[in-house]
Amino acid sequence: MGLEERVREERGRAGRRGVHRGRRVRGWRRGLLAAVIAAAVVVPLSAAARPEIPAPAPASLGRVTAATLDETYAANRANAAEASRMADAHGDRERAAADRAMADPARRFLTFDGRGSGRAAEVFGDLAHADRVAVLVPGSDTSLDTYDRFRATAVHLRDELNRQARASGDTGTGSGPRTAVVAWLGYETPGTVSTTVLTPDRAEQAAPHLREFVRQLHALTGGDTRLSLLCHSYGTVVCARAAGDPAVTDLALVGSPGTGADTAAGLHTRARVWAARGSDDWVGEVPHVEADLFGTTVGFGTDPVSPAFGAHVFAAGDGGHSDYFAPGSVSLTNLARIVLGETSEVTRA
Repeated sequence: MGLEERVREERGRAGRRGVHRGRRVRGWRRGLLAAVIAAAVVVPLSAAARPEIPAPAPASLGRVTAATLDETYAANRANAAEASRMADAHGDRERAAADRAMADPARRFLTFDGRGSGRAAEVFGDLAHADRVAVLVPGSDTSLDTYDRFRATAVHLRDELNRQARASGDTGTGSGPRTAVVAWLGYETPGTVSTTVLTPDRAEQAAPHLREFVRQLHALTGGDTRLSLLCHSYGTVVCARAAGDPAVTDLALVGSPGTGADTAAGLHTRARVWAARGSDDWVGEVPHVEADLFGTTVGFGTDPVSPAFGAHVFAAGDGGHSDYFAPGSVSLTNLARIVLGETSEVTRA
């Protein structure tokens, strides 16, 4: 066999190996998608619904303004204290303790509702005078019962914003931006092991509430305030449906299963769209597909960190799904830079 024949033969073998690999990959994806769809349709929820926890209706408040913030915070703390008493009388010590912690005089809530899984929007920093505000939107399994871990992400971000301000020589009295962080638990999040986490239904219900919250926040802080949405996991599905508000200047999607849009342009937002995923995040193994099955949409489509989506992809290091706001992490450093508008300093993936 001559040299040319050998080259052609080797190329043919390589091509056949590539075809086989492609078939295996496509078969794996089809199989995994079939399992996901089957779970969404036929797998029942294994956990029984938690009995309703008694709590008062949310505090009756007028339009919240910078001048009425202290009154708002006080009213929501009082509501949390009453919710704690009612939960304790009901025999739910875990919820009573969570509500009691939220009634602490140092806590500042724009909203609080102790009923059911609970709703809350907590402020960190001086919201009335902030130039830049970051709103954190959580993913699955977040409720008043698990709120502390969500709150920790807001605390870590606030600390990192302060650290970067100190590093730049701004001690809070100079010309640097004044920042505030809001932890927004404004919807009933799906369970990680549930059929609801596979569909956009909860996000569709949540998006109008987030849009209204953003509008109110922008009116409260003033038209010059730059507002960022930092969204995690299923929260990215929520944010994708609320990001069209012109008040949003930056949208960061971390650990996203997809948004339901094929591209960043499909989000119909003026905001800069950012995306990141840690190398140890299991979401990277989830097939980024979307299918319609008997009128139900399953999956969320294009991977936001893929070139096809068109987001600004930034480095998130080797963290896992719950590590994006870990102190000292690459992802937290970059998220703070996005909030501060230091976009040229954001390290790219």
